[in-house]
Amino acid sequence: MLRMLADENFSGPVVRGLLRRKPGIDLVRVQDVGLAQASDPDILDWAAREGRIILTHDLSTMPFYAYQRIGGGLPMPGVFAVGAWLAYAQVIDDLELLDGASIKGEWEGQVLHFPV
Repeated sequence: MLRMLADENFSGPVVRGLLRRKPGIDLVRVQDVGLAQASDPDILDWAAREGRIILTHDLSTMPFYAYQRIGGGLPMPGVFAVGAWLAYAQVIDDLELLDGASIKGEWEGQVLHFPV
């Protein structure tokens, strides 16, 4: 099971859909953990400390900062960069599949771009 953190602009319907479909999923939003309006580097730092993969629709700056962390030798548990144009149901299906099929640490140091 993955530990995930949805950034501030990540789709609310996708978050709610995942939580409805899989109530035990380990998913929090930045707003839930006091990181509303935090910078990408601060969110990445918190996610690294907590071992949470970031879910984002930000396809430019979040991956950029993630790669900066990796290049600097800092921990980065993973980023799932999800195109905002994708259908909610498909994103929910993909995240549910990844949650069930992934092992701890599998996405460390990686940016996975959706669609998968």
